[in-house]
Amino acid sequence: MSADKDVIKERSMIKQKEMIARNYDAITSKHETGRKVASTFVPGNLNELIMSFGMLNNLPEINAIQGGLRKQSGAYIMDAEKNGHSEDVCTYVKADIGMMGRGNLAPNGKPFPAPDLLLLSYTGCYTFMKWFELLREEYKCPTAMLHVPYTGDGHSTANMRDYIVKQLKESVIPAMEQVSGVKFDIDRLRECLKLSAKAEDDLVWVLQSAKNKPSPIDAYFGAVYYVGPIFTAFRGTQDAVEFYQILKGEIEDRVRQGKGPITPEGDMGPERYRLVTEGPPNWTHFRDFWKMLYDEGAVAVASSYTKVGGVYDFDGFRHDPDHPLESLADYCLGCYTNRNLPERVNMLATYVEEYEADGLLINSIKSCNSFAAGELMMMKEVEKRTGRPGAFVETDLVDPRYFSAANVKNRLESYFQMIDQKRRAGGSAPAAAAQ
Repeated sequence: MSADKDVIKERSMIKQKEMIARNYDAITSKHETGRKVASTFVPGNLNELIMSFGMLNNLPEINAIQGGLRKQSGAYIMDAEKNGHSEDVCTYVKADIGMMGRGNLAPNGKPFPAPDLLLLSYTGCYTFMKWFELLREEYKCPTAMLHVPYTGDGHSTANMRDYIVKQLKESVIPAMEQVSGVKFDIDRLRECLKLSAKAEDDLVWVLQSAKNKPSPIDAYFGAVYYVGPIFTAFRGTQDAVEFYQILKGEIEDRVRQGKGPITPEGDMGPERYRLVTEGPPNWTHFRDFWKMLYDEGAVAVASSYTKVGGVYDFDGFRHDPDHPLESLADYCLGCYTNRNLPERVNMLATYVEEYEADGLLINSIKSCNSFAAGELMMMKEVEKRTGRPGAFVETDLVDPRYFSAANVKNRLESYFQMIDQKRRAGGSAPAAAAQ
């Protein structure tokens, strides 16, 4: 099944596609334009700071996801394993390394240029550090690291924030000035942060629209499109502000009409099951996985994956132009993968209750310890706190060898039967009972 065949596209999706295409064209034409490129990661990415220096943002994770959606990542991963990378290594890493060995082509068919700066904002994933060591060895370009303390006690502190701000002032910003040849302008950063906050307000409205019955959105598969601009190279741009204004208008229309989510095949049928999901999606079989749920009338009303690039709904965080560097620090500290397991359990259980979900569905990723570690314990704790059943399926990020359609489908069908049995027994069943 091709990534674009027969997909129903709304105006917001078309705009986002145009934004992504322009960004890839800008990156791959850097030698003609003279613009500098920074490579960084999604969790804790400092896009506003990057843009304040006139630099472009290229994200290796997103490139790996693109390869997965295009059914190219499997070959890249096998190439990386033949060159000595373990089967247990994050498949984003192996897809990126393998892609480099095959010409490192962007989605527009042009080669990715070498980055001018590797900017690592370390937020809860040790693999990122090792990944950038490999990239630094390959590209031999300057590297800047922003170490973000892990919130192991369940909350950030003033000392943590000050520590990050100190690094920004003494290490990260000087490195970006040297690479870009541009003097740091805090007012330019403030302007970007103002735009970020506007877009974040509308994103939160969209995510919280799932409290409606039926939910007008799918907050897991569908929300991949909703969080894309905020998580990547567009946060802090007017394009992102306009995208979320358009998206909000589309969702408002769906709420008024009492419609459920739009899927690749059109409007979803009657809503039968409301789920909260934990873990990233599988990208190589993205539409197949999604179809298994919407064919059963199952919709994700909240998810942890839509918080990996920033948590805006749960804590009320917004980028703050009045405290620019401190705001960047708070953003990095609050990313989902930088939170300890009890805080993740609290978030998921709160979503189950507030969004009146039937239970928690975990997609455990074989090669992603940042998510997979502790997920069985998390599922049991959420079940205990909410009284709603959980389900556990296992796939991978972009390795097609670890997606068993029959196994996933069987587990999902068993889970929906469990929910139905609980309803017949008089247990909590907020989705169907409300309709």
